[in-house]
Order: sequence, then structure tokens, then C-alpha cells
Amino acid sequence: MARYPARHGAVYIAPDGTGAAAALGGAAAWTLDMTTDKIDVTAFNDSNKWFVQGLENISGTFSGFWDDTDDALYDATQSTDGTKIYLYPSVDVPTKYWYGPAWVDMSVDASVSDAVKVSGSFAANGVWGQY
Repeated sequence: MARYPARHGAVYIAPDGTGAAAALGGAAAWTLDMTTDKIDVTAFNDSNKWFVQGLENISGTFSGFWDDTDDALYDATQSTDGTKIYLYPSVDVPTKYWYGPAWVDMSVDASVSDAVKVSGSFAANGVWGQY
């Protein structure tokens, strides 16, 4: 089992649901949440609560610094068919990543005392997988 520094991670994003994905310029962090719904099926006289597993809810976030040469994130937010996202924990292991189609939102944060930052969130709009 190997461990890797997160500084070699990457976010790849396509400007729409069919285009080729490219590394998101200025990306510095990402999260992936793959929680599942837990449905309460507790009945009378059970000794504790019981749950069954529901659907997976895939979503996440990313953040970094504004890159004036990279419009892929903005273009993805404007796409009517979503985008494709690939999340690499480390590009040192290019065969390990999570991927799938998503809807993307973004925010820009500019302050006189800081760098211009971008952040965003995504939610699955189709089946996700791990390679």
C-alpha cells in the first residue's frame, strides 16, 4: 500500500457533457462525497433503529485560484448537458481516479488583501465510477 501527497492531485473538467476534459487551471483542492441515503425501517418492538441503504448521492467541491487563460469551469457551468469531471488523488498514479457526469456551480472570491479564488460544487447527473 502506497501513500501519496495531495499536492499532486488534479481536477479534469470538460466544457460540456461531450467535450474532451482537460486539467482545470489553478485547481488546489477537491472533495468527493459518496454518501448513501439511509432509510429508517424501524418497526414496533425493535430493540434499536434499523436502516436499509438507499441511493448513492455523489457530490463534491473544488477550489483554487482564478486562471485568466482557463474558461473551462465557467463554460461547464453554462452547459445545458452538464460536464464530465475526473478527480485524481495523485497524477503520480494516473490509472486511479473517480469520474462521471455532473452539474457544476462556481463562485469567485476577490479581496484586496488576497489572491482571486474560485470555488465550485458539483452533483452527479449520471453514473459515476472509479478507475
